[in-house]
Amino acid sequence: MVASFLAAFFFALNATCASHSVRALGALRANLSRLIVATILLALFAHTIGHGFTSASVGWFFLSGLIGMGLGDLGVYGALPMLGSRLTVLMTQCLAAPIAALGEWLWLGTRLTTLQIFWGSVILVGVAVAIMPSKSSPPKVHVRPIGFLFGLIAAAGQGFGALVSRKGVTVATAAGEHVANVTFGLTAAYHRILAGVVFIAVWVLVLRLLRRLSAAPVINAAERRTSRFWVLANGLAGPVAGVGCYQWALATTPGGLVLPIAATAPLLSIPIAFWLEGDRPTRRSIVGAVIAVTGCIALTLNR
Repeated sequence: MVASFLAAFFFALNATCASHSVRALGALRANLSRLIVATILLALFAHTIGHGFTSASVGWFFLSGLIGMGLGDLGVYGALPMLGSRLTVLMTQCLAAPIAALGEWLWLGTRLTTLQIFWGSVILVGVAVAIMPSKSSPPKVHVRPIGFLFGLIAAAGQGFGALVSRKGVTVATAAGEHVANVTFGLTAAYHRILAGVVFIAVWVLVLRLLRRLSAAPVINAAERRTSRFWVLANGLAGPVAGVGCYQWALATTPGGLVLPIAATAPLLSIPIAFWLEGDRPTRRSIVGAVIAVTGCIALTLNR
């Protein structure tokens, strides 16, 4: 459970770093850049301290990366201009957890207790209360119905990606590998991100060939130098530390418990954004955070 909380924290930190790199490079280029940075750093770790490609579960983690960091990310970036950031995050985070829990029960036979399901739902309710758009804070884009399809794809990508990762863990455990450690988590993150970067790179190439790739934002030399820092921070916080802790958590805990805690990342980003950017939290976001934290504490006690 500690790994789940660490993953949520690093994902929250990544959100602030990502917003800066997206402003400098555009969404698709920023995403590809962070994955390339993460792939290089994780490759150095995996092929020295880690297990490289020797794990019995490599193929499963590659598939998990294609689903979660490939198809899932495309769903996110497809939904953002049609739903706005709040609705996109809400759909992705609040639907991924039940998708993963149901899939793990049907495929791997992992059952959650009634209390675990209840407190996991409380966490998701808290997230919804905090980030749900309202009349006083409506979406900043014109909401289009097709965006909900992209949001569902994003949620399914994250949920099924976690499910396939759990299958990879069971395969590795059956092969006698020690999975309950950070080394395994970071190596698994490398396998996932390597597949994700290949997927996104091919997608960017297709868009370029079709001349559908939007031009990068025009920035000056000072902004370009600053953007390099944010790209590096984006890669370190999310794909390296965040995904590494996320995989570590999935190695020891059912996805139906990990994903609700990871879903609190938007709430953890509120104090981070206030600290780094002076963005004051609303009263509703604080109420939602209290509900979610209560659910996290109760879920941890009922682990």
